[in-house]
Amino acid sequence: MTNQSSAPDDMPNDSVADAVKDNWVDTYAPAFARPYLRLSRADRPIGTWLLLLPCWWGLALSMIHDQSASLYDAWIAIGCAIGAWLMRGAGCTWNDISDRDFDGQVARTRSRPIPSGQVTVRGAAIWMCIQALLAFGILLTFNIAAIGLGILALLPVAIYPFAKRFTWWPQVFLGLAFNWGALLAWTAHSGQLEAPAVVLYLAGIAWTLFYDTIYAHQDTEDDALIGVKSTARLFGDNTAKWLRRFLMATVGLMGIAVIFSAQPQASILAMVLALGGPWAMGWHMAWQLRGLDIEDPAKCLHLFRVNRDTGVIPLLFFCAALFA
Repeated sequence: MTNQSSAPDDMPNDSVADAVKDNWVDTYAPAFARPYLRLSRADRPIGTWLLLLPCWWGLALSMIHDQSASLYDAWIAIGCAIGAWLMRGAGCTWNDISDRDFDGQVARTRSRPIPSGQVTVRGAAIWMCIQALLAFGILLTFNIAAIGLGILALLPVAIYPFAKRFTWWPQVFLGLAFNWGALLAWTAHSGQLEAPAVVLYLAGIAWTLFYDTIYAHQDTEDDALIGVKSTARLFGDNTAKWLRRFLMATVGLMGIAVIFSAQPQASILAMVLALGGPWAMGWHMAWQLRGLDIEDPAKCLHLFRVNRDTGVIPLLFFCAALFA
């Protein structure tokens, strides 16, 4: 894939291949900080959104569930946003440390900071710890149950980079890690983990299987050469059929989570509005399927990135339901 980032003529052409064009890291960040911000994917913000949105889903549905909201919930939303940026950065740094030998053999990833020599493994490890410690400081402002869940989240984060070595379904492990915020934010509001949050978590995992399978189709040829597994390679020409299944699972599970959340106290209008979230989300995913071309890496990257909008859609409906 050609380098999609853009930098001024007086700036070294060391940006990452799949970075967002004219991103703030390549354009404005100090030169010494750019390699570390690239490790954190600050030049590619979509991952932060995909980690954050399940947190906000969980928070919104927990408020619908008990029909209560406070200023502390505003802090939970803000804390999740900061924490998502930090933990996405720490997780991606860990991923790049673990994958440094593979990344150098894949066209799209060989420009990343470690295989390209911009950052040493030791420097990356220190940067990862700094981000994780800052995120832990935010976690400590939540209740004990949420803190416990936040610590437990390190397990799927640690396993994910190795999943593609032993299973054709590494996207499941990504889903386990990326949607953990649905459990954590629900618990941060309510003080306990409840069934609707678990069902919402499963919906998020199905959504991750949808968007990350599309994403993985960028690298199928290189992955086959180096022996890396993925659902994209597993499904091949049957990808669209599997993506439809993930779409239905996402919509169905999220719908169940909404019903479980709204049933105790929310009004009928609130439930109807909230159920509009998974319905509209499903239509957006169906639109992606209509434009899918697994042989076009640029199209796959574009469709992957529009999943920020996919995840925002149900959040808007959930927020509307809060005021119904």
